[in-house]
Amino acid sequence: MPEFNRVDHASLSVTDLDRSERFYVDVLGFMRLFDFGYVKILIHRPTSFFLAIIHHEAARDGEFSELNTGLDHLGLGVSSREELIEWEHRFDEHGVTYTPTRDMEFGYHLNFRDPDNIALELSVNNEVVAGWIAELKQREIPREEIEARVGEYLATLGARPGQ
Repeated sequence: MPEFNRVDHASLSVTDLDRSERFYVDVLGFMRLFDFGYVKILIHRPTSFFLAIIHHEAARDGEFSELNTGLDHLGLGVSSREELIEWEHRFDEHGVTYTPTRDMEFGYHLNFRDPDNIALELSVNNEVVAGWIAELKQREIPREEIEARVGEYLATLGARPGQ
């Protein structure tokens, strides 16, 4: 099977290009590369991740909802739970609405919204999941082994899959 080697970009439909650009540049640290009038191409220099923000003239009114078919949220990774707390402070400084950092079964999550209410998330895996991912890079793990490990791990937390 042919393979892809990285996540290259995402493209988000927005209602106001300038307002969205300010958010992604000022709050998240992207840089504008190109402005084509109807679409702006931004880059996050440290990761080389491209983000296109586009305004469609024929777009339907209304703000984003993850309850519609399509994008649920865009997840961005950080290196530690401590960095998530630093992001909370940054969001406070910029008036960004967010849900405080949550400790979840597989890691830590900080959820927030852009000016069009598009759901975004900063997250980091916990040590257990980070170890599993490192192992998956080295060898193929059979589905049964993965399911057994997850079940055992969740049992230690008192949780069940799908809970």
